[in-house]
Amino acid sequence: MPKKVRIPTPLRKLTNNEELVEINAATIGEALVELQTRFPGIQERLVDEKGEVRRFVNVYVNEEDIRFLKNRETPLKDGDEISIIPAIAGG
Repeated sequence: MPKKVRIPTPLRKLTNNEELVEINAATIGEALVELQTRFPGIQERLVDEKGEVRRFVNVYVNEEDIRFLKNRETPLKDGDEISIIPAIAGG
């Protein structure tokens, strides 16, 4: 059973307007690589030059922030849902 990635509205132009994308990765890092392979240009919006998830991008696995798990090494299991949520600034 694949995992699902919930794509935020601002990035859907890169995923042909798909809101949910199925992946088969074993970790968050592999998920980001798979997304880049399928949707060129998406990875640079999500990770910095060192390959770390950008400060203003939050990634959750089943509603748990990967920063409190193992970041890119966070393991994924069948049926997991990954949410990518860009931070919104304002005041």
